[in-house]
Amino acid sequence: MAQQDAVIRLLLVEDQLEDAEHLISMLRNGGMAIRPQRPESSDELDALLANQSIDVVLAGYTAKYIDFTSVAKRVEATGKDIPVLASTVALDEATVLGAIAAGARDVALRTKPEHVQFVVRNEFNALLARRGLRHIEAALRETERRCDALISSSRDPIAYVHEGMHIRANQAYLEMFGFEGFDEIEGLSVLDLIAPANADTFKQLLKKISKGEAPPRQLEIGAQRVDGSKFDAVMEFTPATYEGESCLQIVFRQQTVDANMAAELDNLRQRDPLTSLYNRQYFMTEVETAVAAAADGKGKQSLLLVEPDNYEARVDEIGLALADDLLKEIAKRLSANLEGEPVVARFSDHTFAVLCHDHDHKQTQAQAERIRAAFDGHVLDLGKQSITMTVSIGGVQIGEKIASVPQVLGKSNQCLQSAEGVGGNRIEIFDPAARDRAEEERLQAWVQRIKEALSEDQFVLNFQPMISLTGDPAENYEVLVRMKAPSGEIVSPDQFMPIAEEHGLLTDIDRWVIGRTIALLAERKKADKDTTLYVKLTPASLAEGDLHNFISTQLKANGVTGDKLVLQLPESKIYTHLRPLQAFQKIVGAFGVRLCLEQFGTSLNSFQMLSHFDPAILKIDRSFILELAKNADSQKKVREFAEEARKRGKMTIAEFVSDAGSMTVLFSIGVDLVQGNFLAPPAPTMNYEFG
Repeated sequence: MAQQDAVIRLLLVEDQLEDAEHLISMLRNGGMAIRPQRPESSDELDALLANQSIDVVLAGYTAKYIDFTSVAKRVEATGKDIPVLASTVALDEATVLGAIAAGARDVALRTKPEHVQFVVRNEFNALLARRGLRHIEAALRETERRCDALISSSRDPIAYVHEGMHIRANQAYLEMFGFEGFDEIEGLSVLDLIAPANADTFKQLLKKISKGEAPPRQLEIGAQRVDGSKFDAVMEFTPATYEGESCLQIVFRQQTVDANMAAELDNLRQRDPLTSLYNRQYFMTEVETAVAAAADGKGKQSLLLVEPDNYEARVDEIGLALADDLLKEIAKRLSANLEGEPVVARFSDHTFAVLCHDHDHKQTQAQAERIRAAFDGHVLDLGKQSITMTVSIGGVQIGEKIASVPQVLGKSNQCLQSAEGVGGNRIEIFDPAARDRAEEERLQAWVQRIKEALSEDQFVLNFQPMISLTGDPAENYEVLVRMKAPSGEIVSPDQFMPIAEEHGLLTDIDRWVIGRTIALLAERKKADKDTTLYVKLTPASLAEGDLHNFISTQLKANGVTGDKLVLQLPESKIYTHLRPLQAFQKIVGAFGVRLCLEQFGTSLNSFQMLSHFDPAILKIDRSFILELAKNADSQKKVREFAEEARKRGKMTIAEFVSDAGSMTVLFSIGVDLVQGNFLAPPAPTMNYEFG
């Protein structure tokens, strides 16, 4: 599944550079991260296809310098899975059929940005799905190979059965029943190994399995060997595949302990010793079964994750010695307020999980509300102490549209984190069948939370140092905004900034950050600190038109000059906001404020852009810096950027530096400043020792 920030390595074949840049702007305005390239000739096209990793080719259907049919044939000749899309100014029957006949997977109408975005995104998602499937198939083959080797060497008697017949059995299984080799048992019915007294019971079980019903997890039964001797056994069933064929894995265990002791051992394996709820291992097998049923369109299941709000602070309040007692009380109250017979588990340290069977969205919501209400305003007794506590609940309705365990767990956890971030004591349940309604409720809660944070000053700033590679002792920090939840937890910007952008709140956040940053510059000046602060600026604030007056007012009010303030803008938004940006730069430049161009290097010709816009600082896009030490092409590009920037009198910054090898390369290249968690992660204070 394509992520919002996945980089699409796009190869453009267009007669005019301006047309290619226009298509890139369309895609970036649609929220896509693009790494574009444009060949100047057929030979360069062949070289790029042979030596570069290309995701999508977008070629003009009427392009002259490399005609579309030639592009499609050259891509096909590589043998690589690279979708070719045709761009055209008009959609008619002849164009569409001609493009598809020539090798296009789809046709994009370049006069409609929404259509271009949809076609490229749809094809990229399909490409990721194909790549993912190939990866999964390869991993499955390797896993099956390893499992087969483990089964062969296992001392547990294991067999694979299809339609009641043996298709695989290991040596331990053969020895248990007295066979010398697998050829003696191949094709033999499992029923022949069941004692006559239990034959009818087992026949009924086989009939149910043949009708698609799930087998029991265990079955106590009498078994018989090839010599006719009988013994008591426990059969354990697990759905499986063997050589691509659906089958049933059976583990045949001879009973050596009494039934009560066996049941007690099973209970110990399945339960959490502290809370007596099911443990994570057992719960995950139940989730896997529920997801498998959903994938077949069977049943209505849901998963709820329950977590006490502000848990660490509550443990500090009562003392660590009572932490276990608190978890026991939470588990007891949770179990006592559930309807039906759900599977309840201690999922992690202080996270609990509930798997509900035969629950639609309405029933799941009601179940979650019972849990939330059971804690809200109620007292938990912990010996001589008592405590009140609320819980947050995140969940997902398991269905065909979200029928994989990672998706179910990921979405449930995302909903849980969102419920906590909005303030806690809340429920968020994702229902694929009612996505619009649930999403709207979630968005409205976030919009209200952001407005409250603005009005009640609940945003906070973090600071990440930028370290000079030229020996400059001055302090440089990037200012990063965070939001404080009512519980005291810090909410990362990736949770609230997209929602703020969608609902027109970015300008208010920008002003809050800039105002607070200028005030901090005044504080640093009083402390005799030579500090420069870098602030991200959203294009929405440029469109608003009055930001320069706000900055001027704040500088004067705090008694500082603008030379220590740097405003950062993304390269992908320059062309679409060029005129207001040019006017803005001229005005704030008079205050001494400098501009920094982020994501530098992501256009077809980034330096050509500088003829229209003249930032003082270039921040090289992170895609060139990640694993820089291992990528010769990225090293070449970064070196070109740094050398050209020096010629133009501009500083360069490398962000997301993640290893010592990349630092060594950047030293030799001559970048001015470096930034990344490898050097120093963001922190709530500016206390880095710059030397």
